[in-house]
Amino acid sequence: MTRHTHVGVDLGLTDQEKTYLHTIARSVIESRAAGTSLPAFEKATPTLQEKRGAFVSLHRKGQLRGCIGYVHAVKPLYQTIQDMAIAAAFQDPRFPPLQEDELKDLEIELSVLTPMREITDIGDIEIGRHGLLLIQGSYSGLLLPQVATEYGWSRDEFLAHTCLKAGLPKAAWKDKKTKIFVFSADVF
Repeated sequence: MTRHTHVGVDLGLTDQEKTYLHTIARSVIESRAAGTSLPAFEKATPTLQEKRGAFVSLHRKGQLRGCIGYVHAVKPLYQTIQDMAIAAAFQDPRFPPLQEDELKDLEIELSVLTPMREITDIGDIEIGRHGLLLIQGSYSGLLLPQVATEYGWSRDEFLAHTCLKAGLPKAAWKDKKTKIFVFSADVF
């Protein structure tokens, strides 16, 4: 899997704040895997105390191992990262819970989201900048901005794969009942 440095947007997080968020994610995953108490993280900067949506993506040996997040700003960012790191490692229904022996090969990628914005013109979708959320009735699918770039997808392919993720036919994005939302993320 190729990592691209030009994906997403800069949301103004400092290098220290990004390092702190990675420390939180790795620490809670390691503690849960070892069956020990979760560490307490309370000395967050004002920026990390802002409510933000975020996803934690786990990769092991180049393969996705878990990815879960909050689409909307529900909790302070540092708490969202803590909760979503545990969820990605142990509650992603696509994978068995992470085992302690997998930790040495674990890569953690964090995506801090911008707010969602509904669009009516797919020409507004920028590959490498936007992630997609498609909703049709009770079906919904979300792909982060880095996914289209990693796979080299066109705009139409990105829309089709987001439809498939939602459990809809590939062309469901063309249906007037389908709502399309874009967002971006600071990916690190």
